[in-house]
Amino acid sequence: MLERAAELQLLERPGGRRPVTATEAGERLLRHAARATAAMRAAEADLHALAEGDAGTLRVATFQSVGVRVIPPVMRLYAARWPAIEVRLVEAEYGPLIELLMRGELDLAFVADPLETAIERIDVLTDPYVLLAPAGSELAQTGKSVSVREIAQLPLIAYRGTQGGEAHLRRKGFDPRVVFRSDDSGIVQGLVGAGVGYALVPRLTVDRSDPEVAMLDVRGVPPREIGLAWHTDRRLSPAATAFVEVVEEVAAGLRASEHDPSTGGGRR
Repeated sequence: MLERAAELQLLERPGGRRPVTATEAGERLLRHAARATAAMRAAEADLHALAEGDAGTLRVATFQSVGVRVIPPVMRLYAARWPAIEVRLVEAEYGPLIELLMRGELDLAFVADPLETAIERIDVLTDPYVLLAPAGSELAQTGKSVSVREIAQLPLIAYRGTQGGEAHLRRKGFDPRVVFRSDDSGIVQGLVGAGVGYALVPRLTVDRSDPEVAMLDVRGVPPREIGLAWHTDRRLSPAATAFVEVVEEVAAGLRASEHDPSTGGGRR
């Protein structure tokens, strides 16, 4: 019926035991159907939030470094102002996180990557990359900023994903020598402190109270631009709007602390 309506073949039917596959026209139709389904789910979630008014549940997705540095002060301030709202936090990888946002299963999500066209965002923090070095290493003693070429020659402790700083090194034509991978920022920093290697990481992930690790500025690696995002087809509820405002308030304080030496901002 769909093929008759479209006047195009949507499926390849080779016969026998060979699998049926979508034609190019079929693939395009599937993409349109997925977007339409996501829009309907977003609309359903929007109506549900509207019916609940100012009370109910706010679903917010985050990732590890934001969860450690940004979420705690945000939650303290938000809970004091909106005690009737239950904030349900979800920690997720970027891909599934965006899918949940598109389907209307999340109200807001912290993001650090380019976004789908159907997503709106506010900028929260610019998070530069830094190099973690063992405190006793020759590189740490110099206290100088480090170039991409210098970093590519070091043994690196890296995250399991190949995005971020490591991806930038590869785009520059370097093949980083990764000696260990972990998704846990504490493990990455601990191994650097133990002298196993160095780590190119976003500054937000760094525990600056660690005496075994030095943090060096990096030249040539663009920072992460962390934002707070939502589906463009959804009208933010008063509770979600208030959460956005609290995030902006907390982020302004964090940005100020980065430029205040008395708070530990800047290079150690």
